[in-house]
Amino acid sequence: MAASYISVPRDLTKVKSKVFFNMTKRQLICFTLALLVGLPSFYLMKSVVAVNTAVMGMMVVMMPFFFLAMYEKNGQPLEVIIGHLIRSQIIRPKIRCYKTKNYYAAIEKEAARLEEEKKCL
Repeated sequence: MAASYISVPRDLTKVKSKVFFNMTKRQLICFTLALLVGLPSFYLMKSVVAVNTAVMGMMVVMMPFFFLAMYEKNGQPLEVIIGHLIRSQIIRPKIRCYKTKNYYAAIEKEAARLEEEKKCL
């Protein structure tokens, strides 16, 4: 009798629970949104342009939802990566000033101020 082996992943943090059609809940939501946006856009474009062009337009409209559902880098989904990119490139300043608190200079300044007060008395 031949033994059958099942491979078990060593890193269980990458294993995600599947909900329906072997898709995660996130993928199911994104694909549903893609269908809800893509099909009406196809039917609206089909009445104006050729069917081939309408199909290409529908694919362009649905593609961001597919990327949101499928793309993941270092365990982070696409919207988190885009949020980090926007924060680092647009919101925060490009050149940040490096300022330190020089406690020795503060002590010297305070000592000089106290010396001046002694001279005045």
